[in-house]
Amino acid sequence: MWRIKEHREIAKICRGLPPAVVKKYELWKDIVFRHGPEKLRAFHGFHDEKLKGKRGGQRSSRLSLQYRVIYTVKREIVTVLVLEITPHNY
Repeated sequence: MWRIKEHREIAKICRGLPPAVVKKYELWKDIVFRHGPEKLRAFHGFHDEKLKGKRGGQRSSRLSLQYRVIYTVKREIVTVLVLEITPHNY
């Protein structure tokens, strides 16, 4: 099993999000906790991808057309650190 650590602001951010986005985030956490972040690639709806540029080393998963969860993976301690849930700019 994986451990998920959330940034201290995530609970506050979730209170301001649409309920459907929060529900998808809870599903995202359940998949990561039980199977690890590699399993997210099996679900095409999450469109999990490696980020580039100043966010190099981080990953992004789609929670809706607008919202993404940004996270990093620390394999040596089997931890996923959720950095933010943010609207995606188009």
